[in-house]
Amino acid sequence: MENTNNLANMSETIHVDYKTFAAAMAIGLGAIGPAIGIGILAGKAMEAMGRNPEASAKIQSTMILAIAFTEAIAVYALVIALIILFV
Repeated sequence: MENTNNLANMSETIHVDYKTFAAAMAIGLGAIGPAIGIGILAGKAMEAMGRNPEASAKIQSTMILAIAFTEAIAVYALVIALIILFV
């Protein structure tokens, strides 16, 4: 009887570990794309502001809006990771 109880506890522990690993992978992989995108976006915006300083206000506002949209993808990945972890 004790052997089956230990097996059930071990199975539950492994299940929790898989959920934790899946949540970590979801947020880790889900954040790589937006991080790369924001880096490229900011770099190109800095180049554009350096070439045309008069348009820097318009470039900056467009860059901030694009960063917000890009960051929303990472928030979606966080939501998926939380759903995997707690549901």
